[in-house]
Amino acid sequence: MPFYAQVVSDDLAAPPSAPPSAPSLPPPQPNAQPAPPQAAPEPETGAVAPIWLQRLSLFVLVLFCVYLGVLVMILPWWTKVWDHNLFVQSRPALAALLRNGAVRGLISGLGLLDIWIGVSEAIHYRDHRR
Repeated sequence: MPFYAQVVSDDLAAPPSAPPSAPSLPPPQPNAQPAPPQAAPEPETGAVAPIWLQRLSLFVLVLFCVYLGVLVMILPWWTKVWDHNLFVQSRPALAALLRNGAVRGLISGLGLLDIWIGVSEAIHYRDHRR
């Protein structure tokens, strides 16, 4: 409900009046149900990205997945980077865990999974045409 300020001075002895152009609300109904919420407008069915953009985004996705997968797969076995960095050397408990072969294998498995996701996306790709 809006607030209307009213200036009252000693010279004016008129009673306060209703605020100008106050909106009038209908009286509340006891059993009235609120209106159902409006759904967001549906996107146009013809709003499909061009074929070249779909293929470019697929190429970037596959390139990213394969690159990241190879990096995550190889990095645990590259001892120059994995074992000899300041972050791992400053935390002896973490260093002992990360030197474990099973942990290295698990992380390499995540890299293989990432490569698999990228290749799977490339194999199952279909153009969305209008």
